[in-house]
Amino acid sequence: MRYLVVLARAIDIVNSFVGRAVAWLVLAAVLVSAGNALVRYALGVSSNAWLEIQWYLFSAIFLLCAGYTLLRNAHVRIDILSGRLSPRTRAWIDIAGALLFLMPMALIVLYLSWPMFVQSYLTHELSSDAGGLVRWYVKALIPAGFALLVLQGLSEIIKRIAVLRGGPDALENPEAQ
Repeated sequence: MRYLVVLARAIDIVNSFVGRAVAWLVLAAVLVSAGNALVRYALGVSSNAWLEIQWYLFSAIFLLCAGYTLLRNAHVRIDILSGRLSPRTRAWIDIAGALLFLMPMALIVLYLSWPMFVQSYLTHELSSDAGGLVRWYVKALIPAGFALLVLQGLSEIIKRIAVLRGGPDALENPEAQ
């Protein structure tokens, strides 16, 4: 079990690094959005490419930070109910939720998105909008984001099993260390 907890910690570190790095894309998205609006309204110039960059940045933030959000336990849950449960009961609920819902959904999306990305890459797919961007870059974010989510789901399952086996410190956040 100790090796699995070490694996979980390594996954946590990867998702923590990715989440912190990708968080800077929020600033980039705000700057691009503000610059785009300024140029459009002040100079009357508009570009589909700049709009698509905003969408790509948002997609990167949303997809690549999904695993980080799970690591930080910032996903949606009913805290009023779960706060009243024992740590063991919460661990069982988290394991069941991960195995029955999170992992199957994330693995299916990962499986289905990979061929879509490969096809887009091989054909060098471009946006159908005038002045649009290459699409495979953003399509690569889908399998990448869901791969990070699957890894973090595995990490969370390992940590919950460790809690059930008597190791409550398995849930400590690696960022706090």
